[in-house]
Amino acid sequence: MMKALLYIFLFLAVLTSRADAQSSPIYIKVGDAKLKRSLVALPPFQFLGSPTVNPNYRSVGQELNTVFYNDLDVSSYFQFINPNAYLEDPAKVGLRPAPGEPGGFNFENWKKIGAEFLVRGGYRFEKGDLYLEAYVYYVSEAKNILAKTYKGTSKDARLIAHTFANDLIQALTGKKGYFTSKVVVSSDRSGGKSKEIFIMDWDAANFTQKTFTKNISISPNWSPDGRHIIYTTYTFHKNAKQTNTDLLSLDLITNRKYVLSWQRGVNSGGTYTPDGKNIFLSISNGDNHDIYRIDTEGKNRAQITKGKFGELNVEPCVSPDGTRVAFSSTREGSKPMIYTMNTDGSSIKRVTYAGDYNSSPNWSPVGKKIVFAGQDKTHYDIFIMNADGTGLERLTDAKKKNGRPADNEYPVFSPDGRQVLFTSNRTGTYQLYLINIDGTGERRLTFDQANYYQPKWLWK
Repeated sequence: MMKALLYIFLFLAVLTSRADAQSSPIYIKVGDAKLKRSLVALPPFQFLGSPTVNPNYRSVGQELNTVFYNDLDVSSYFQFINPNAYLEDPAKVGLRPAPGEPGGFNFENWKKIGAEFLVRGGYRFEKGDLYLEAYVYYVSEAKNILAKTYKGTSKDARLIAHTFANDLIQALTGKKGYFTSKVVVSSDRSGGKSKEIFIMDWDAANFTQKTFTKNISISPNWSPDGRHIIYTTYTFHKNAKQTNTDLLSLDLITNRKYVLSWQRGVNSGGTYTPDGKNIFLSISNGDNHDIYRIDTEGKNRAQITKGKFGELNVEPCVSPDGTRVAFSSTREGSKPMIYTMNTDGSSIKRVTYAGDYNSSPNWSPVGKKIVFAGQDKTHYDIFIMNADGTGLERLTDAKKKNGRPADNEYPVFSPDGRQVLFTSNRTGTYQLYLINIDGTGERRLTFDQANYYQPKWLWK
């Protein structure tokens, strides 16, 4: 992640911006967006240069437009106005309004079709660099909300579009967009029966393989600063001359790997505390499955749960404020249910009572909601509830091609808490999907024959 930040600063320079950004009003209230989507006009970004400068200008423009449109669409804040309703041809007028700009657009033409916001963009190439000149207007007040120029190379087109989308969301809602964020996931996409750890953009672009074990590597998770990934894999211990299922850490800057927890048995489900100082994990040795806490060097191990023989206490997930842990447990019967507890193991509270197997709890970014996968006899679906267990709602309900219910598993909140990322086998393999927290707007992110497991979204 540190490399990614440097990459942005080095190759994506914001050349101009609004001077009054700190005093910007809120144009879209996040809560209101559930009731009404804002009408936005989004003409294609114009090419402002000469075709002879870069023969690939059309494909670059298409990528800019496609990525930016997808970002705004998935945000669920907007309803796009049909271009057939436009009263002026955006390609024949400037990016800024008349009369200030000769040949500029007319605000009245956009007011008449009900546009609340108008997005204009134009791109060009200079000395091998790609520039995107971007504007966002509040139509009813004929007001410029955002004006920036982004610079990069042609290869940076996706990053430029994502960054513009982030800035637009920030300008309109006061909340940070997540479109430059990353997801880590376990997958068999490298071929064979092995599962490796991959990093991808939030929209399933730019997959990068991070482990090459040719074995089984699962349950990845991020450190809060995005520099480290922890995951579980089979590790051969030369001294003991045996293989164990260990928890490892990978430094994404140095590529250094080291074992964090190697207690005999299965060391899995690692999750950092928000301050990045400790890691909670489950350790299973035979019939005992309990939750432990270690520091980031694998030291100072403390047992948090002390279950009875054969009892499950697994899949810990620390709340965003660092005070509570959600986990799955069979402490009150044979069916795993979701519980919460203080980080020292006290004040354990059961929060689910329905279904046959509840697993993979994940907190919303502000800690008010929990999503989890719940099995009801034949299959898993994604459920959402308040952190105290009230307000339970089902988010998914999908069928396979043969008409049987599909499994929907491993849910995780988006960084803004408005969507849930999860896996589903409705097409035959476990693909990645995204859905709004009210159950609308479901969309598929991956389109291949690989399988994806246990995605985790970096909230930074």
